[in-house]
Amino acid sequence: MTEKDIRPIPKYILKLIQKIDKLNYPMPDGHVRFYSYLTSKKGELIKVTVAVKHRYKNWYCKQVAIHGLHSENCYVKDLEYCGMVGMGFRVGWHDEGLQKYRNWFESKDWCYAQDKYYDPYAPLINREYISRFKEFKYSAYELYYGNDIFKYLRLYEQYPQMEMLMKFGFTRIAQSKTILKLTGKDRSFCKWLINHKEQLQSKFYYNDVIVKAYKTNRPVDKLQSYKSAKLQLQHDSNLSQIKELFKGKELERFFDYISFQDTNPHTFLDYVKACQYLGLDMSIDKNRFPHNFKRWHDIRIDEYATKKALEDAEKKKELYAKFAYVAEKYMSLEKQNSRQYIAIIAQSPADLINEGEVLHHCVGRMNYDQRFIREESLIFFIRNKQTPDIPFVTIEYSLKTRKVLQCYGDHDSKPSEDILHYVNKIWLPYANKTLKKIPS
Repeated sequence: MTEKDIRPIPKYILKLIQKIDKLNYPMPDGHVRFYSYLTSKKGELIKVTVAVKHRYKNWYCKQVAIHGLHSENCYVKDLEYCGMVGMGFRVGWHDEGLQKYRNWFESKDWCYAQDKYYDPYAPLINREYISRFKEFKYSAYELYYGNDIFKYLRLYEQYPQMEMLMKFGFTRIAQSKTILKLTGKDRSFCKWLINHKEQLQSKFYYNDVIVKAYKTNRPVDKLQSYKSAKLQLQHDSNLSQIKELFKGKELERFFDYISFQDTNPHTFLDYVKACQYLGLDMSIDKNRFPHNFKRWHDIRIDEYATKKALEDAEKKKELYAKFAYVAEKYMSLEKQNSRQYIAIIAQSPADLINEGEVLHHCVGRMNYDQRFIREESLIFFIRNKQTPDIPFVTIEYSLKTRKVLQCYGDHDSKPSEDILHYVNKIWLPYANKTLKKIPS
């Protein structure tokens, strides 16, 4: 494809674009939107991207990018990518008379650019055009509803087995090169996919998890759980000690353990910190994986609390004073005007101890008071509005990331959906907005 091969938008395509645009934007507001259509030149499939805009009662449509299926470069005209957040692609409209001066990126001639650039998201209006190409007759393109039809077709040319995956309903994993390569050389894997079709299509699974489940003959759900838990550890800096303590196969053993003991990484981390504070050897299995986690968790936490209380007796007054100062500073983050629930900030270490004792968790026996006075994270109590003095749900809120780090009820139980909705959708946005007004 060369610049000389570029042709104006066919009239029937222009009418189709206008019809679709009118359905999508019955009340045009003047902003720019994109559409694309397929055509061909010299046996090559071509995708043309057009920009559309309303100005007063007039409707404008112009070609801004042209990509060839087998071309390394594309042609661009009057189109610029703006890296500023929310800006995306900009289109110049000087030649259409919609602006007085020509933008620096506008030109009367087409410009050359790499194929992967200048390809804004644009709904494809004539997908059926692909059927004119015999080589794509069995590509199952009609089942693809992603943003980049050329990426799909190029992948199909490399891996024709994509058709089988698409027609069996594996529309997501069908575009994974790892999956495609394996299906191309291993018929047993194809049979395995079909035998597990219902399970694999019921929810999202990582591609490497699927391959590992096949090669090891292990349950895909369990491997997915391992993967998700591992990713949580990687992205949660507060759990770095867990990553150091359990590596390789030991990590899977750890995930199995906390699942069997019905606990979670944060509660286990509290146990680890208590053991380390007491000087226990965490390389010994009886300390790493106690038979009854809850029992030994409570014992170690109590031992930790007792030892720490003796060591910190002289610092208690200073601690309470600092705690009260921080609580007063962030008092405005409380929210008490909701219908069913209210959020109350802890006023003293004693509040944390009482909350922990009533709800049977560690908020009053670990370092949460120190994190509080260092203004790393704050502790809020979620209460029923009708019974504001009765402990109900406890949350830890990070001042750095402005996220809820933990949210647990009695015995570290997960709160109900309505409470999680209140915490994440009502209180958290309010707290983040209010925090901006508090001097650092």
